[in-house]
Formats: sequence, structure tokens, C-alpha cells
Amino acid sequence: SHKSSKREWKPLEDHSCTDVPWLLLFILFCIGMGFICGFSIATGAAARLLSGYDSYGNICGQKNVKVEGIVNSGLDLTHKKYVFFLDPCNIDLVHQKIKSIALCVSACPRKELKTLADIQKFAEINGSTLCSYELQPSEYTTDPRAAKLCPKYPVPESAPIPFFHRCAPVNISCYAKFAEALITFVSDSSVLHRLISGVMTSKEIIMGLCLLSLVLSMILMVIIRYISRVLVWILTILVILGSLGGTGVLWWLYAKQRMSAGALETQIAKDNLQALLIYAIAATVFTVILFLIMLIMRKRVALTIALFHVAGKVFIHLPLLVFQPFWTFFVLILFWTYWITVLLFLGTTGKHPVPNEEGFVEFRMAGPLKYMWWYHVVGLIWISEFILACQQMTVAGAVVTYYFTREKRNLPFTPILASVNRLVCYHLGTVAKGSFIITLVKIPRMILMYIHTQLKGKENACARCMLKACICCLWCLEKCLTYLNQNAYTATAINSTNFCTSAKDAFVILVENALRVAAINTVGDFMLFLGKVLIVCSTGLAGIMLLNYQRDYTIWVLPLIIVCLFAFLVAHCFLSIYEMVVDVLFLCFAIDTKYNDGSPGREFYMDKVLMEFVENSKKSMKEAGRGGGAEGRELKPMVGADEE
Repeated sequence: SHKSSKREWKPLEDHSCTDVPWLLLFILFCIGMGFICGFSIATGAAARLLSGYDSYGNICGQKNVKVEGIVNSGLDLTHKKYVFFLDPCNIDLVHQKIKSIALCVSACPRKELKTLADIQKFAEINGSTLCSYELQPSEYTTDPRAAKLCPKYPVPESAPIPFFHRCAPVNISCYAKFAEALITFVSDSSVLHRLISGVMTSKEIIMGLCLLSLVLSMILMVIIRYISRVLVWILTILVILGSLGGTGVLWWLYAKQRMSAGALETQIAKDNLQALLIYAIAATVFTVILFLIMLIMRKRVALTIALFHVAGKVFIHLPLLVFQPFWTFFVLILFWTYWITVLLFLGTTGKHPVPNEEGFVEFRMAGPLKYMWWYHVVGLIWISEFILACQQMTVAGAVVTYYFTREKRNLPFTPILASVNRLVCYHLGTVAKGSFIITLVKIPRMILMYIHTQLKGKENACARCMLKACICCLWCLEKCLTYLNQNAYTATAINSTNFCTSAKDAFVILVENALRVAAINTVGDFMLFLGKVLIVCSTGLAGIMLLNYQRDYTIWVLPLIIVCLFAFLVAHCFLSIYEMVVDVLFLCFAIDTKYNDGSPGREFYMDKVLMEFVENSKKSMKEAGRGGGAEGRELKPMVGADEE
């Protein structure tokens, strides 16, 4: 019966495992990721990364094996635990590494050493020799090789980096130069220093404002259901005023030019006049089309408002939904930290030290192991998408449980945890498959973007245009697939069917309700966008008022930008959950109206607010049916209950 083309939707009746082969594939892939980590640790990369190594291939803080053909290798450096760079500020921007001899020393210089005599004194008192291993401390001031084998002085005051055993200059001004080389637009270095000090002095205010944006986002989640109608009216009025105003201004300019054109009969003036006329006509046509769309959509907007209202109720019944972005973010941060650590390991992996042209040692990966990078990058995208998809599935599962439970009193104690439990027991394979499809689209796009950046200024305009078009198409495809995936997850949560069946079922429902989908996605997204703008503006305003007190001694442009960016990110995280809930509710509502008509035995599952909406649309259909067919035909897809 499940395979029949007109399959009934059976909300939450049976749970079965879906897409098991994909889950196995995903687990195998994760084992591969673990193998890369294990391999890089086993080949000594972890020791090299954490303890550090000198220019002769010795790992600091342990006994080393002699390398053939390399002087100073195979030393016992048990007491010399820190890596010290002779010229720490000589940074090679191209290869992103420090171009300097590195040595292992027993202590970092805690105060500035201005001359060779100071370096000698430091070596005698602290027992830490900062010159190369060939020189004894007594020879520092006498030996002519000291110029090359000793640090560049003045030696800056430096301290060990925690966990990584590298001596780093305490004053980061030489790295600020490095940052300025990256940020070329800052022509005056003092500006950068002033900006950074501005951020440092107002860090309490920045923290407070970031907290404020969090609180505002949470408040907005609760009240958006009450102000959704107002937001729609604001949006409508803005659009109408904007389009009418724009058209009016263009016609007025055209008329004004036409009046004054008698005196100036030049070709340029004529061309300008003609251009204005074309613009004005185009604007008029656009306005008329916009009004027509708004007339058609005005009934659909009512559904959007009703859905927002119900979404607000969902958050009251399932308060844990609000914290969904937090733990997703937390898991992502953990995974990214792991990923970057392994990436650093991979950077120093390689069994065999290779002498480079200066006679120092480098570690390089040999043979097929070079391609572990690619595997690692694919892992980054797939697993990140997998984590995000798990969030979508969890939200979908919880909202579906809420919608299809007739007695809200009988809801599980925490529908979210029940949903997570269902996801882990039955639907991980579906999530793995959905995230893999997104990965398949993302990787070509990234490769094309990489090619595009590499070819800057080398290729002709046509090739550049083609590349941009491809990147754009792939991006659009990715967005569409993400939307479809989300609806497929909802269908899986309702029916426990596998990914492909779910995607097909969801797609059929979405196509049947195409106009409503358009209305919800345009009006709903714009309402959420207004919400984001509201949060950013409120936070920004509070920021301006607070930072204004400090304006005499700090630059507050940068703190304000940081705060606004953070506020936007927070608002985006919260409201994207809201958007997910609205999308899931819409699919549930569409299925509900398709298979139930309110008669005994086929009662609606929906909320009172949505019931009112269905009743109203039925009423307007009956009136329209009496008054002539156009409006009735237009509303036919609204009710869907009569179609069965």
C-alpha cells in the first residue's frame, strides 16, 4: 500500500529506519576522518606541533635521532623546551611562515635585550643560550659568526604561548605590521592601533550590547506573533509608497526636462529625455504589475499571518526550541576546532625530514598522502552540513509532533528530546543523504570560486563572466535544494519514509500550493528581515548612546560595527529557527487540508487560528461562487478539502 501513487499520509503512526546504507557510508567516512587524525599523530606531527621543532629537525624537550646530512641534528634537548626565533618579525606572507632560524631554548627572554653583551649575560644568569648551538656563551661577543648565528637585536621581550611552547614577542607591534600587510587599505598604521585600542577600551560595553541583542532576539520570538499583522501592513504601505513615489518622481523629472528642452536642442539633452521617458514607462509598468501581484496575494497573506501566529504558540509549548541554535553552534564550534587541529597536524605530517635550499629541515608529505587534504576538506563540508541538517530534522520532528497531537495536553514531556531520540534511532541515514547532496553542489562551487580567485586579471572577460554565471547557478541550485531538503525532512518526520520518497511527496504538495509557497516565502521572509533590521537598529542605537559618552578618547566606529554584526548574526540564528517552524507548519497545514475536511472521522488537526482562516476562505469562495466565477476560481487551490 505504501508504494501506491496516491499514498495516504499517516502522521506519526509507524516509525521505521530510513536510508540505512547512507548511514553506513557516513560512518565509514567518519572512520576515515579519524584515521587521518590518528595517522598524523602517529607520524609525530602532534609532538612537532605541540612541542615545536628547530631548524635542524630536532623536537624541543626530548632526545632526537640523527638525520643524515644535517648538522646539529640528533641533539638531546630534554631541558630546552621552548622554540625561539632569531628574527620573529620576519614573516613570509606568501608561504605564511616565519623566515628565521628557530632554536630550542630553556627560557624565553622576559625583558628586552639590546646588545650581544646582554644576550651573553642572559645566557650566563638564566642558562638559556639564544644563539645557535655551535657558539658557547663565552664566544658571543668575540666570535665573528655571531652576527649570523645570534638573534637580531634588540631582542624583544617575549613570553611562551600557552600549550604551544613557542616564544612570542609580548608587544605584538611586529605582527600588527603583518596584519597591516594583509589589510592594505589602512595606509596609516596609527589608525589601526587607534581602532584596536578603541575596541579594547570599550570591551565591557561591547559585551553588554551583545547580551542585549540576545535578549531582544528572544523577546522578538515571543511577540512576533502579535505584531505580524502590523508588520505586513507596514510592508504593504512601504512597497506602495515606494513604487508610487519612484514612478511619480520619474514622470515629474520627464515633464520638467520636456518644458525646459525648448532652449537646449542638443543631442545629449534629447538622449537624456528619451532615457527618462523609457525609465518612467518601465517604472509605471512595474508598479502596475506589483499592484496586480498584491491583489492576487492579499488572500494568501492572511495564511502567512495565521502561520506566524501558530508558530508563536509552538514556541510557547516548546520553549526549548529557542535554545536550538545554541547547541547547534556549540557542536559546530567543537567540530571546527577538531578540524583545524587536524589541519595543523597535517601541515607538519611527514615521516621524512627534507633539507631545503638553506640547509635547514622541512617536513613534507610524500606520495599519495598529499591527497588526505582533499578528503579532510570534503569532511569539513559534509559533517558541517550534517550537523545543520540534524538541527532541521529535530525542529521538524518536534513541530510535527506538536501539530499532529490533537490534545496538546498529551504532548511528550519535552517534544524536542523525543524528536532527537527519534532522529538518532531512525533517521540519521536520511540526514546523511540530504547533507551529502548539498555537499555535492557546494564542492564544485568552491572549486570554481578558487579558480576564479586564482585567475584574477589573467583571463578574458568572457571566461570570467562564464565562471561567475556557473557559480551563481550552483548557488541558486544549492538554495533550492536546501529548501526542498527541509521539506523532505518534514515528510520523513511525518511518514517515516526514506529521503527520495519524502522529497517527492513534499515536492508534490509544494507544487499544488505554489502560490501559497510564494506568498509565505516572500512575505514571511520580509517580515523576518524586518525583525532582524529591528534588532540590529535597536542594538546599534543603544550602542551609539553608550559609546557616545566615550567619544573623546576612543574611535567608536569599529566597536559599533562589531556589535551590529553580532546582533545581526544572533537575530539571524533565532529567526532562521522561526522560519523553519513556519515552513514545517505550512507543510503540515497543506497535508491537513488535503486529506481532512472537518467531517466526522476526518477532523482537522490544525489550530483555531488556521481553522478560522479555512472557514473564512470557504465563506469567501461561496460568496464568489454566487457573484461570478473569477474570484472563486482564483481561490480554488486555497481549500483543497473539496478536491478530494
